[in-house]
Amino acid sequence: MATPTPPTLEVALETEHPDAGVVTNDEWERWFTQWGQQMALQGSPIGAYELALKLTTDAEIAALNRQFRQLDQPTDVLSFAALENDFPLADELLDAEPLYLGDIIISLDTAARQAAEAGHSLRWEIAWLAAHGFLHLLGWDHPDETNLVTMLNKQSELLTAAGLTSEKVG
Repeated sequence: MATPTPPTLEVALETEHPDAGVVTNDEWERWFTQWGQQMALQGSPIGAYELALKLTTDAEIAALNRQFRQLDQPTDVLSFAALENDFPLADELLDAEPLYLGDIIISLDTAARQAAEAGHSLRWEIAWLAAHGFLHLLGWDHPDETNLVTMLNKQSELLTAAGLTSEKVG
């Protein structure tokens, strides 16, 4: 019996921010693929998944936060899960195309401030935020302290599995 092929995860990357090059496209693909394998993604009969990652500014994420969460301020990460909707997917489509998980938007302006305050690199901070957004795409949430701690622990596991450790600076 053949060993099943591990799932693949394509990342549609939008990097308009000048600091976006701190992580390469290849690294994003590798990290998200690793995280997808660790989380044992299911739902695609061909084992192919896709998500969009946008690295942006405080101004742009504040506009999205205002539009979708009625909060008139920037935030570090927003996630829009495609699988939250009860929208049936045609078998023909699932057999031919990657299953779209959703969108993750990270403000590199906020991430840079948070990294400086915590004393670690921007690279580590945006990986942390991407892992957080990824878990939201998979249905994780943190409505209370217990769920938040569980989610933060899973983020740590994802980063460790991808070979990422806190990169202290200074």
